[in-house]
Amino acid sequence: MDLIENYSKLYQDSVQKIISDEYTIDNLIDSFSDNRRGITLLIRTNNLIKKNIQGFISDLRQIDPEQYYYPNSDIHVTVMSIISCYNGFDLTNICVSNYIDLIEKSIKSQRNIVINFKGVTVSPSCIMIQGFLCDNTLNAIRDNLRINFKNSDLQQSIDIRYSIQTAHSTIVRFRKRFTKKDDYLKIIDSYRDYDFGTLSTDTIELVYNDWYQRKEFVKELHKFKIK
Repeated sequence: MDLIENYSKLYQDSVQKIISDEYTIDNLIDSFSDNRRGITLLIRTNNLIKKNIQGFISDLRQIDPEQYYYPNSDIHVTVMSIISCYNGFDLTNICVSNYIDLIEKSIKSQRNIVINFKGVTVSPSCIMIQGFLCDNTLNAIRDNLRINFKNSDLQQSIDIRYSIQTAHSTIVRFRKRFTKKDDYLKIIDSYRDYDFGTLSTDTIELVYNDWYQRKEFVKELHKFKIK
């Protein structure tokens, strides 16, 4: 299944679940006791894309202000979840420099990552901006990371939850039951093919983060430049 079909199937299946009230509420997003932490390799979007995303979010917020909407500071694309968030993880558990060295090895000789953000899709728990890769650079980096971490003795959980294949950006999470579900779905549908812009970047960040990549919990560990 190609990426367009993947996003489309996810959208159709998830919309039906939302219509049937089978969607998932995130009960931890407002919890003060959520101590899940991990480390992630990610990409930040540019200001134009963020502006377009916030336009979409503004339309959604007018219909239902109770959902969780990502601020610009938290919008990102996950390159790879190196250690998926779990309770009790702390940076003292690992040697960060070893991770930096292995990631440097994995991105060596790669070029700029180019992603076109066009259209939206949904899951039963969130709304995502669809990202389409313009070449194989990101996939090559991911494959290198998989191989190099597998051949190391470093703590990691790559692909344990799922094998990441897309370049989407999660921008909304459902934290309350919908009060105007039909109107909300209409707004989502109106942005189904909206062009949010194209990103070309030579920068990847390694961060220590919570589950939602909230700025107040994120610590930048290293910024890599693709050469």
